[in-house]
Formats: sequence, structure tokens, C-alpha cells
Amino acid sequence: MYGVSGDSLNGITDAIRATQRLEWIHVRHEETAAFAAGAESHLTGGLAVCAGSCGPGNLHLINGLYDCHRSRVPVLAIAAQIPSGEIGSGYFQETHPEHLFRECSHYCELVSNPHQMPRVLEIAMQTAISRRGVAVVAVPGDVALQNAVENSPRLRFSVPRPTVCPSEDELNILADLLIRTEKITILSGAGCAGAHDELIELADKLQAPIVHAMRGKEFIEYENPFDVGMTGLLGFSSGYHAMMSCDLLLMIGTDFPYQQFFPKDATVVQLDVRGEQIGRRTKVDFGFVGDTKTTLQTLLPKLKKNKHTAHLKESLERYRRAREGLDDMAIANSGTPIHPQYVTRVLDRLAAEDAIFTCDVGTPTIWAARYLTMNGKRRIIGSFNHGSMANALPQAIGAQVSHPGRQVISMSGDGGFAMLMGDLLTLRQHRLPVKLIVFKNDSLAFVELEMKAAGIVNYGTDLSNPDFKTIAEGAGLLGLRAEASAQVESLVRDALRYDGPALVEIPVPRQELSMPPTITLEQAKGFSLFMMRAVLSGRGDEIIDLARVNLLR
Repeated sequence: MYGVSGDSLNGITDAIRATQRLEWIHVRHEETAAFAAGAESHLTGGLAVCAGSCGPGNLHLINGLYDCHRSRVPVLAIAAQIPSGEIGSGYFQETHPEHLFRECSHYCELVSNPHQMPRVLEIAMQTAISRRGVAVVAVPGDVALQNAVENSPRLRFSVPRPTVCPSEDELNILADLLIRTEKITILSGAGCAGAHDELIELADKLQAPIVHAMRGKEFIEYENPFDVGMTGLLGFSSGYHAMMSCDLLLMIGTDFPYQQFFPKDATVVQLDVRGEQIGRRTKVDFGFVGDTKTTLQTLLPKLKKNKHTAHLKESLERYRRAREGLDDMAIANSGTPIHPQYVTRVLDRLAAEDAIFTCDVGTPTIWAARYLTMNGKRRIIGSFNHGSMANALPQAIGAQVSHPGRQVISMSGDGGFAMLMGDLLTLRQHRLPVKLIVFKNDSLAFVELEMKAAGIVNYGTDLSNPDFKTIAEGAGLLGLRAEASAQVESLVRDALRYDGPALVEIPVPRQELSMPPTITLEQAKGFSLFMMRAVLSGRGDEIIDLARVNLLR
């Protein structure tokens, strides 16, 4: 159980101390507790638990719980409450967690006496596991101090693994549609977890390129001869063109949110185990409810091999060229600047084959998407749906606690890292050998990219950062800093070999551009407008620096 102790949690933490059947992971901020629990659940597939004391304590959980809920990982949150006799009086630290957490949970109830607790707790746990999301139990501190009324559980919490498949008639309609179409592209996501072989066999029969969403990267990218990369703001031009040039887009297990990256004229078919997701992002001509593995296993015998291969070949050639272009960006300069693409490529090469990566929202997610190689053993976690800053370090804590023998690497931006930097102390306190790679560009770099695309001059994005290496050393970690590209590989290797938590601070250019797979006319106009406004406001040096960093590599 991840959390921060407080008087309203005394009944719970004292029971943990006395029984020694649970491990209390003391973090420095409750938001970290929620993110850490979510990471553990993401990796194990089972229930993870976090807790916060009354009022401000459990309010700090909310952002991390939103992330868990939107990522569909089962997490139980214990939200302590003020003394039960004071509820409704405006008492010190009074809030109403049964209302506050309602939007980021499937179940949220207040326990007002000990006789409620066994059943409410079990319903909460069963709901989190079955519906894949958050459940919250609010417990007043005085109620938590009372004796339990039951000593044994009523339920056994096994992870449900139901199979869901469209009807025979629906599968026949889908098979006939796929057989009659020449140019098919598959867009796949996290819903394809556990169905890698079936997905590859499907692509082979359809001669279809596979585009994947970010959350599907770890399950789809490896050993995939049909992979043409991602689309969206983080993606490749090849993924974008594979979707835009197809006659039929087959969406499997994905809720990819960006409407502007969907084709306008293609037939769209969507398969998802959650029927409520069908048609949320784009018009859908045929929708089918089913889990990926069961549905594909039943569908594949009905299909014939597509004889038309031109679309696949063209998409793979586009991917080859796009991949070459991205690889050309990941080079080591003789001195500075140190390009983040190169740092990530080095990290990818030196990391263990079963490493667990976490990446902050913003530019670290871009570099992770484009330069980390998945192999079926590696895992990658981020705030890919909720999009929260400061997720990488807390998620690395949960990953390392739940997988003590695995190499855990956090790719952090300086903005996100500084936001929850206090939990460096958690790494030391619990002796967690997490490796932190901090991309330091003294700015909220992704926000600045968005401003440039909108034609807005940067404002409010400067970060006056400390020396993170020194802070890490002061917190009891190994602190390292690269001053030139030539030092990156040796320092990353030293950090990965170090027996304990380590931080590598790497200054990278503030003006590093990460181009989306396609540039709209509005973005081009916006960027031109940004350059003109920057010059007119006396900041023409930014334009020179932008050219130096991105053109003179």
C-alpha cells in the first residue's frame, strides 16, 4: 500500500504494522502514491492499493487516480475521513471524498460503521478488478480504529478472463468485407495485448500494414514485419500515410483520440471489447464487440490471403524512409548540443532486454515512442491517456517496488521531474535502484512547440533549474551529468550498472523540434507567424538558435 501516514490513517497503518501481511510504502506525496499503485497494477495486471489521510491527504491522490482510471488499471484507494461524528460540521480538514472521487472511479462509498467494512471493501475490490479501474473507500479515522467484525474474507479475487466474440453472422459479414477489399490498414492499440501472434497472422492474410497507438507499442511493435510505426502527434509519416491511403481502416482494440488523423473517405471497421467505444473518434461503418484474441482466432479461418500487395509494399517503403530520417536525427555531435534523440538511442541500446521504462508527458514521450525498441519483454508506462506531468518518477517507484529484480528507467523532463522531485527521497528510503534520465532544457519544451505551431511567442515556459546532479547527491543517490555527447554513453552505462538509485542529468537543446507526421496549413502559418512575432518582439536570437539546433546537425 502506497501512501503518506496521517492521524486519520492511524487505524489502518497500525493494523499493517501489527499483522505484517501488507507492505507500507511511505512516499513523500500522495500523488506519487496513486501513480506508483497504477504502475504496479499496469505491470502485474492485479489490484494495487494507495491511501491518503483526511482532507488534503486524499485530495492529493486525485490526479494519479484519474490517470489510473483512464488507463484502466485496477487500483483501490483508501481515503481517510474526519471523525464520523464531525462530518457535516465544517470540521478541520473536512471534505466529502464520496463526492470528490466519483468522477475518477467506478465505485466510491463511505464506511460509517465496522459492520459495513467487509462487504463494502470486497465490493470495491471486485469492482476495480472486474471493471478495470479505480474504486475508492472512504473511512473515518475513528471507524478505522474499531475492531473488525469479520476475520476471514467472503470472496476470492481472481482476475476475470472472459472471452467475448461477435456472432457467427457478424464474423461472416466482417470476413466478406475484408476479402473484397484490396487496400487495408490495421490501427491497433493496447486492446491487442496477448494477441500478438493472431494480429500478425491477420496482417499477413490481409497484406495490411499495422499502425499502432502509443499504448499499444509494447504489445505490437516487436517481431512485426508489418509494422509501419505510429500516427498522431508522436508518430511517423509512414503511419499517417498508411491510414490516409487505405480503402478500409480496421481498428482493433484502440481508442486513438485524434480525429484529424483518421481517413475521411475510407470504410472504417472497429473491433473493441467495450462497445461504448465504437464510433467515439471517427465515423464507423461496421462495429463489432469482442476481445481481440478470441475474435481473431475465430475470424482467421474465414479469410483468404489478399493477392494485392502494393499498399503494403508502399507503406513499408515509406516506413523504411521515415525510420532512416528519424535515425539520422539520433547522432552524436562532437561537443554540444546533446540531442535527446541520441540520448534515447544510447539508452535503448544499453538497457536490459527486460527493462521497464517510464516516460514523462511531453518530449520524453516523443523520444520514447520513436527510439525505444520493444521486444516482447520490455515494458513502457506513461500517462498516455490522462496526459499528466510528473508521472515518470512515481510510476518508476511502483514498477521497482513490484519488480525488484528488473531494471527500471525513468525518462523525465526537467519540468515534470521538478514537480514531484521530493520523491527522490523515497528511492533512498526504500533502496529502490531506479535509474533517472533527466532531459534538461530549462523549459516546458512541448508547451513551447505547441505555442510555435499556434504562432504564439513563448511565454511562461522558462524554468530556472537547479543542478539536478547535486540535488541527487544530496538525496543520497548517484548523481551524474553529461557535458558533451561523448560522455553520454559512459555515464548512462555507469548509472545502469550502479547498485542503487542513480540520476543522469543531460542538458539538451531547448529548440529541438519534433515534427508531427504531417504539417497542416494552419501549423505552417502558425510557425511562420511565431518567427515574425519573435523577431518583432526582439527575440530573433531564438530563430537563430532554432536553425542552429535543427539544421546544423
